[in-house]
Amino acid sequence: MPRYAYERLSPQDNDFLIWERPGLPMHTAGTQIFRAGPLARPDGGIDFAAIRRATERVLHRIPRYRQKLRWIPGSRQAVWVDDARFNLDFHLRHTALPRPGSEAQLKRLSARVMEQPLDLSRPLWEMWVVEGLEGGCFATIQKLHHCMLDGAAGMVLSQLTMSRSPDPEPETSEVPRWLPRPEPTDAELRRHGRLHGWVAAVSTAQRLRAFVRDSPAPLADVGSRLRALEAMARWKLRPASETPLNGPVGPHRIFDWTTIPLETVKEMRRAAGCKLNDVLLAIVSGAVREFMWRRGVRPEKLDFRVSMPVDVRRGSERVRIAGNRVSSWLLRLPLSVEDPLERLEAIHRETQTLKASHQADALELVNVLHEWLPIDIQSLARGTMNTIVTNVPGPSFPLYLLGAELLAIYPQAPLLDDVGLVTGVVSYHGKLCWGFNADADRVPDLDAFVAGVNRAFAELAEVLGVRGPVPAAVTDSIADVSLDEPAPGRAAASAGSARRRGS
Repeated sequence: MPRYAYERLSPQDNDFLIWERPGLPMHTAGTQIFRAGPLARPDGGIDFAAIRRATERVLHRIPRYRQKLRWIPGSRQAVWVDDARFNLDFHLRHTALPRPGSEAQLKRLSARVMEQPLDLSRPLWEMWVVEGLEGGCFATIQKLHHCMLDGAAGMVLSQLTMSRSPDPEPETSEVPRWLPRPEPTDAELRRHGRLHGWVAAVSTAQRLRAFVRDSPAPLADVGSRLRALEAMARWKLRPASETPLNGPVGPHRIFDWTTIPLETVKEMRRAAGCKLNDVLLAIVSGAVREFMWRRGVRPEKLDFRVSMPVDVRRGSERVRIAGNRVSSWLLRLPLSVEDPLERLEAIHRETQTLKASHQADALELVNVLHEWLPIDIQSLARGTMNTIVTNVPGPSFPLYLLGAELLAIYPQAPLLDDVGLVTGVVSYHGKLCWGFNADADRVPDLDAFVAGVNRAFAELAEVLGVRGPVPAAVTDSIADVSLDEPAPGRAAASAGSARRRGS
């Protein structure tokens, strides 16, 4: 019988396995809210059996969903192999909120699901179907290990498992029969490990050669990347400030979200003459500044840095639903600046400088070399950042699960060592869905941070002269947002912006 040609995890994928430890799982998750529609049962429940059948029918298009990990003996390197014991019922879960379930209860459930590690001996995913949500809605909580895919690949996956049409397709086609391929022996894996060093060296040389061939000015490009690496090294030599968001991360999570109209943010971007990411970072900057004041920390004294992942896929890679292909930007947030418009301008200047410096390309070069050299990426990054903000473009059109309309997608990105808060943003059908994942002990007042995000958005929109709807709950309920007193300097900042606009 021919042996199975197993697949080795890329260094970037494998890193997410190595970084995992008790209390710090490295899976990513997302809470999706649907209008029940045709999936609603007469008794008020959800047709879980139909969702199970629909999931089973697409498994052949997602190979990773029926694969598990095998470690190469004597190493910290893993490969993907088919799981002969695959059982869909282990991965697809059904639960309910006490009716009428609120968004607050769903957030607590999502946090509980997020903090539980995946079983590394099985395929690394789960999907929880949650019924009982108010407003005629239900939710799914999807959980996948980060070694399987990144946010961009997750958006491709969501469009594969759902449909653009509100009319469910008839279940006429036969589900392809699945036959798991035999696993490699330990001896085969050891031989693979010995040979990979030579193959990796050749592969790295080929990728570097392709870079030189495709670059119009290779010497200048190499020089810019080396200068960017030097600048990154200086980030490491001078660690970021210690803040209430940073320190040892425990095993418990707290999760929150908000929704902001996408068109309003686009109008803000056009009014300011900047990029959408600049507006998002300016909003985060305002929220962090207020949060620090609330915690009794002087924001103007902080060297506060944010890491923003950058998708580096090109061409056909953009439609792949496996693996990680991300680099990152690292930049300071201007917390010492009171005026929200000046903060946005400062961030725009910073991101323009980062583009010119090729920082993301420099990190991509590190990833290329990582295939050959044992580079400890987490050690390099530790101490250089205070938080992470991810922004993943999603579909601009509505998606449906068996006719049930998807209303929102709230991402839950994993925490890292010493990083107690991560913000994920996904654009979907005219909305920016913000998901905030935090250590429950380090950031128990996460709701105050989220309220600060909403205020920072409204404040920046006001000074830019942009009018639009305010953030609100997705279901028919009204979001419970506590509006505390503004942080010191807020009134002065708004007045300063008004003076500059000639108000």
